[in-house]
Amino acid sequence: MEPPRVLIIGAGSRGNAYARAIKNASDARIVAVAEPLESQRRQFGKTYIWTDAKGPKEGQSFTDWKEYIHWEQERHARGARGEKVPDGVDAVFVCTLDETHVDILTALAPLKLHVLCEKPLATTLDDCLKIYRSLLEESGDDDEDGPSTIFSIGHVLRYSPHNMLLRKLLLEEHAIGNIVSVEHTEPVGWWHFAHSYVRGNWRQESTSAPSLLTKSCHDIDLLLWLLCSPPPGHPEARPHLPSSVMSTGSLVYFKPSSKPALAGTATNCLSCEAESQCMYSARKIYQQPLQRGNTGWPVKIVVPEIEDCLKQGGLPKAEEELTKRLAEDYDDQTPGHVIEGRPWFGRCVYEAGNDVCDDQFVTLTWDDDSDVSRTTPKGDHASVSQSNGESGPHPPRNMKRATFHMVAFTEAICERRSRFYGTRGELVADSRSIRVHDFATRATRSYQPEVPDGGHGGGDAGLARQFLRAVDAVKNQGWSVSDAQRVHVGCTLDEIMRSHAMVFAAEEARRTMRIVDWPRWWQAEVEQKLHRHGPVSNGRPMSGSGQQTNASA
Repeated sequence: MEPPRVLIIGAGSRGNAYARAIKNASDARIVAVAEPLESQRRQFGKTYIWTDAKGPKEGQSFTDWKEYIHWEQERHARGARGEKVPDGVDAVFVCTLDETHVDILTALAPLKLHVLCEKPLATTLDDCLKIYRSLLEESGDDDEDGPSTIFSIGHVLRYSPHNMLLRKLLLEEHAIGNIVSVEHTEPVGWWHFAHSYVRGNWRQESTSAPSLLTKSCHDIDLLLWLLCSPPPGHPEARPHLPSSVMSTGSLVYFKPSSKPALAGTATNCLSCEAESQCMYSARKIYQQPLQRGNTGWPVKIVVPEIEDCLKQGGLPKAEEELTKRLAEDYDDQTPGHVIEGRPWFGRCVYEAGNDVCDDQFVTLTWDDDSDVSRTTPKGDHASVSQSNGESGPHPPRNMKRATFHMVAFTEAICERRSRFYGTRGELVADSRSIRVHDFATRATRSYQPEVPDGGHGGGDAGLARQFLRAVDAVKNQGWSVSDAQRVHVGCTLDEIMRSHAMVFAAEEARRTMRIVDWPRWWQAEVEQKLHRHGPVSNGRPMSGSGQQTNASA
């Protein structure tokens, strides 16, 4: 049995993050890379694919995803003619810019490869639906209820040891009884937000998407995973879906009205009188880390070939190239497509043309789930204290409310913090530890889950491991796709679609300043749009519900 063979499309920061996770958390083999930047493609290949000086063999290196698909189609044709051809890949990791996902995923669908796509799925609801349809249509007349290949999304928060324990405490052990309300915050980080969402690729909704989608769609997914889905063994398979969603937020600070008077008309940090006093100075955010020896993120995002510069001319050469990139600027005569088509990392944060929210709240509300069966499963003798009316092994699914806050202005960078209020206790989590206070006993228990190396508290490695376990189960162990998806990935295509749709509903609520009725919105914006394009080929209806399960550790 041969381990899964993997192609990485996009050798940037996320492509390298998943490559490290694949190498450290699985026995899969990275056998090919598709990346337009030659220096990044070469470095990625040397690190993970070809380790000798001879360079890549046929089928190992592609300038972009289109070249790979053409090669793969030719490989199939040659094989059909009886020619000897290189082995293909079993799985693809799509790690490119968000707006490219729809074209890549719909082009990959006919090849029937297993796919893990970095979040978000796409930048518009229509494109998400287009991807959804393409994956189901290519399943043809298969008997399985769903795609004919494994599909996963980069919602890595589900797969960290911290959040897996959090879900177990809340849903399986009922550590705080019925959940009444939740406060969940993503602290983006003051300079991280400036790097990515003011100067970077995700600064404008028109060229990317709202920051709630590009930065926090996996926080919305985390809340739905914790608050919608029944725990393993629950007699009711339906998720407890929200009844409404509302949102408020705006661009509060990174705009011309916040610009210091001393900065005058300057638009670039390197020529600004206020640079030495400005905490958002590009010199401080990029040059000073390089001088301290940091050639990774965020320096490498500004100069992808920074390591080559160091090898060629040491620190002076690297500083020279970094300064050159930071000095790049535009003016009123620069064509709009040039301005919008790239990041400007030396640009003044108050003159960057950005428009995405730097502070936003989302509130999800659930009604009582009066239709849920309260029957205890046969043979299940577990019980919860009768004193609070939560009879049987599973408390009733009651009304509740969750508030999510995405905020740029924090010291912490992406270290989520949450507080869960329940009928029997209170739980506080901070991405590293979990504390549970029991009202009845007045006892407090603390947990320190393992925090593995790698991104998102081990979530990157966890997702890559589970996805590749599913691929291996289908390839080498005779599993059905649906069973491998359910047991190993623990997330269905419908759930991926639902969590993205919730973000788009929240954005509609924010723009229109109203409360969105979730069931009606889903019917109008998802069900009816799919219906207008006709049923999918295997006759499977789209649904806003579906059972979620824990991913295997």
